[in-house]
Amino acid sequence: MSKPKILYIAQEVSPYLPKTEMSILTKDLSQSIISHGYEVRTFMPKYGIINERRNQLHEVIRLSGMNIIIDDTDHPLIIKVATLLPSRLQVYFIDNDDYFMHHTAKDLEIRETPEDNDERMAFFVRGVAETVKKLRWDPAIIHCVGWATALSPLYIKSLYQDDPSFRSAKVVYSLFNDKFDGKLDPRFAEKLKMAGFDDSVLSKIQDKEIDYIELNKLAIDFSDAVVEASENIDEELIKYAAESGKPFMRYPGSENYTEKYAEFYASLQY
Repeated sequence: MSKPKILYIAQEVSPYLPKTEMSILTKDLSQSIISHGYEVRTFMPKYGIINERRNQLHEVIRLSGMNIIIDDTDHPLIIKVATLLPSRLQVYFIDNDDYFMHHTAKDLEIRETPEDNDERMAFFVRGVAETVKKLRWDPAIIHCVGWATALSPLYIKSLYQDDPSFRSAKVVYSLFNDKFDGKLDPRFAEKLKMAGFDDSVLSKIQDKEIDYIELNKLAIDFSDAVVEASENIDEELIKYAAESGKPFMRYPGSENYTEKYAEFYASLQY
């Protein structure tokens, strides 16, 4: 019998980026959960500050070469991969110069220029979804880690809901204390309509200014379950998640949390 599969769609993963609560948790959880009988793969953006030579990234030619249309413009998708030791976990990188090359060592541009993040996030999640389809690797759990993955539940549960690779997957969204200032592009809803989303989806965001709070609410709306992944989360989001009626795992602490995540994943599968 094959092992159930967990797909981590992550904003940050250590050691490819500087250590943060999010990057460390994603690295440790994705490696340690393997011991609970799961097959795991992780995806993250290939930010410009990531040193490809030091981290031994290489392009996966058979997965690269597709163009993804964002706001009626073609953008080439490049897939790179590295192996995370000691578990030998495969970490895939979604690469595109237009969206990820200009991130500086000082900070990730996703925090510095949030008005551009709608297209970055859309390209990232489309790149992940199309790559998973090519891999013929069908996850049972899709865990979205960080607000840069917030469009993943929306895409997976709408545009990809009938695709065999995602039809049976349970989508988990993690809330972190990682707030950005500013708002997404005012044309956010218009761009989603161009991507193929119907009015029943767009009604949730129509005529709204999409800031950090509204973006996370949108992710919760389309997820199957929610995790309070760090302390000091905005109380409005905690209340929204709790009142959604969806399975909601409260903060499990900063140590020895793998068992709690494993139990939570198992509860979603049965």
